[in-house]
Amino acid sequence: MTQTQLFKELFSIRDWLRYAVSRFESSDIFFGHGTSNAYDEAVWLIFGFLHLPHDTIENFLDAHITSKEKKDLLFLIEKRVNDKVPTAYLLNEAWLRDYKFYVDERVIIPRSLIAESLSENLYPWIDDPEIIYSALDLCTGSGCLGIMMAHSFQNAEIDLVDLSDKALQVAQINVDQYGLDDRIELIRSDLFDALKGKKYDLIISNPPYVNEASVKNFPMEFLKEPSLALGSGDDGLDHTIRIIHEAKEYLNDGGMLIVEIGHNKEALLDKFPALEFQWLDVSLGNDFVFMLQKSQLSH
Repeated sequence: MTQTQLFKELFSIRDWLRYAVSRFESSDIFFGHGTSNAYDEAVWLIFGFLHLPHDTIENFLDAHITSKEKKDLLFLIEKRVNDKVPTAYLLNEAWLRDYKFYVDERVIIPRSLIAESLSENLYPWIDDPEIIYSALDLCTGSGCLGIMMAHSFQNAEIDLVDLSDKALQVAQINVDQYGLDDRIELIRSDLFDALKGKKYDLIISNPPYVNEASVKNFPMEFLKEPSLALGSGDDGLDHTIRIIHEAKEYLNDGGMLIVEIGHNKEALLDKFPALEFQWLDVSLGNDFVFMLQKSQLSH
């Protein structure tokens, strides 16, 4: 079917939604950057492209799409199917809970489980959000977790740290969009290297944690992301080990460290058998995000 014929047969958003779902279902695209199925991916792509709210789909399904919109939308659908470009990059948007962030190929697409706990102000680990005055988002990427911390802990000054200058450029876009320049500082650093003398009440990190075997078997969509933000040695723990060894120097008394580690819990426990990790209860279970108090960390 030619493009002209296709445009003559697809009029409404409902038509294009059906078409996109069919294209996605018949392809080998991978879902894992915010959706888990063809329908949700199609809704995100179409409604995001048209700048329509996702929570009132029924109000717009019978609306017609202009000729220009059809051409652009078809381009995006084919880019998603043929080039395996993640929808987040096609739209330059990603969502964590109720927060929308700008993203492009300079940063990993946000998908942190820590965001679930941040939306509840890290309760019950933190009883009073007002007593957090300084916080660090280590390996910040797009800045998403640090920005969420700024909303959860209104009294906190927050540092966003990343090794990548390109990632920090994207983080700055998001900090600006949320109007948080007065409370957030962006710092280029290889983990703690550029933070000498700084102390925090709270350090969170969603560092690279993919092991070497998994990196080799990545779907094409993940290969569109910056490799620097994904792999972390043979067992996926190179960054996490450094963080655990160095974090105590940068925590105030009573401070805490929260780190996401993917599927590496068993390997982590083998590395640190004496540490009494506490595990956050997130949607995938209690094996993916740990918390340690400063007093638990070794010198």
